[in-house]
Amino acid sequence: MQEQTKIIHSIPADPLTGAISVPIYQTATFVQESPGVHQGFDYARSNNPTRQVLENMLRDLEEEERCFCLQ
Repeated sequence: MQEQTKIIHSIPADPLTGAISVPIYQTATFVQESPGVHQGFDYARSNNPTRQVLENMLRDLEEEERCFCLQ
């Protein structure tokens, strides 16, 4: 598979809305059931759905185990 094709096919659709590209989540905080009980995201500086997708895409493109993007 060519590099350009690999990049295009690695962009996940948004499961919530069906959007063909990942939405940009600009929120700073996320709802928590109680302190420390959340859906994987609590504060944007520690984790963010948009950044998580970017990290996963770069990890896959580079064929590595992990990727970290910092803001």
